[in-house]
Amino acid sequence: MSEDLDHLFRRAGFGASGQDVADYERLGFLGSSNAVAHLLDYARLPDDVDGLIGRPGYSGITAPGGFQPATNLAHARQRWLFRMVHSRRPLQEKMTLFWHNHFATGYSKVAGEIGATEGARMFAAKVSEDPAGFQGQLELLRQYALGNFRDLLIAIAQDPAMLVWLDGRSNFRAQPQENFARELMELFTMGVGTFAETDVYAGARVFTGWNLARPGAGAAQRYAFIYNAAQHDTAAKTFTFPIYPNGSSTIPARSGQSGMQDGLDLINAVAAHPLTGPRLARKLYAFFINEVDAPDDTLIKEVAQIYYSRNFAIEPMVRRLLLSSQFRDPRNYYKRYSWPVEFVVRALKEAGSAGFSVNDALTPLANMGQQLFEPPDVNGWELGRGWFSTGSMLARMNFASQLALNQKFNLRDTARPHGATPEALVEHVLDRLTPQTYSTASQGALMDYARTGASYPASDPQLANKVAGLVHLVVGSGDYQFI
Repeated sequence: MSEDLDHLFRRAGFGASGQDVADYERLGFLGSSNAVAHLLDYARLPDDVDGLIGRPGYSGITAPGGFQPATNLAHARQRWLFRMVHSRRPLQEKMTLFWHNHFATGYSKVAGEIGATEGARMFAAKVSEDPAGFQGQLELLRQYALGNFRDLLIAIAQDPAMLVWLDGRSNFRAQPQENFARELMELFTMGVGTFAETDVYAGARVFTGWNLARPGAGAAQRYAFIYNAAQHDTAAKTFTFPIYPNGSSTIPARSGQSGMQDGLDLINAVAAHPLTGPRLARKLYAFFINEVDAPDDTLIKEVAQIYYSRNFAIEPMVRRLLLSSQFRDPRNYYKRYSWPVEFVVRALKEAGSAGFSVNDALTPLANMGQQLFEPPDVNGWELGRGWFSTGSMLARMNFASQLALNQKFNLRDTARPHGATPEALVEHVLDRLTPQTYSTASQGALMDYARTGASYPASDPQLANKVAGLVHLVVGSGDYQFI
């Protein structure tokens, strides 16, 4: 496969397995623009990846007593990893991961307040499997992955996990709770230093009464957003930035029954704020194109303008980035540090995962610094170089060893046509794993390893040992930590 398609699959997905490549060849999508269109138009494909769990030939799961991803967080983590590895909609999962960091919400606090089972449900329940038709936050983010950002903000403001995480369920008129209003402006939309403290207090009053209820009984009981008119602050709220298109910065006094409109007006205002579009454009640029070098200001302005002209839609912003000359520029290849979950899923897709339980990746991921559903705080994870320390890099190297050993015989089988010479074997491994271009010295070290203690054509035992060792060396190398 060409380098530009390798690049596309790493950035708009999690790398490509051999089956992925075969599928794209069969469907005629190996032209980069065709592949981009196919990745973006994922809604035409069945969302059936969960039905593959437990089938032979796919990653495994570990769930003694039954797999319950809607109510058991370890199982929910396994299901999401499985989806990332095997989904026919990789861009949907990639954008879900992006939003999971953007709207960082931590399970531990939520579970500590409402219990482990209900906490997992708040994060991972699917409408189709929940007795009360409850939708967890992860499914919400998947639903809006490339959707309308303003609509996503409204949905997040009413999301039960977010209401617990940022204390919205106790936002009452007598004592407004400021957490959500602050993060709405500072982290979700406009950015740090773009508003005054008076705006935070006014925003807290706007969302008074946006609380949490638990209707139903028995299995049908669930947590749900409720607008509590009796707890809404009905007085006018004034901000330091415009709320309405006419330039007015004051949300008028409203009755409690009409007061929910206050929150919708503020969300409309921050979504339309002139700093929100460029901030989202920069975050998406860093995510898809380059987080190492300064962004291309012209492209950032263009993508931000698309955000406003297309009424806050995310899909056309991502489409413009993926079809840009900057995305295709080889100078932007490998200019993003791989998040731990991206590293793990890419390794599983490229090295192979049949017979490997995704449960066995959970502890390594924690050691690398990332637990799904558990960002460290409201800011999300520290990206870029922040992922790397001596301990986290050792965890990546250990995972590479663990995976290579697990896949030893599968790797041997696929390497047989390339086992005539050490040169052919090394070339096969590098082509399969798509690290950034190795230096002459690094490639020489791989060649030395392939030659030492083996004769060629390699026997099956020699081939199994050598190809697993090469995969360990490559996946655990610094060159593999960039996507």
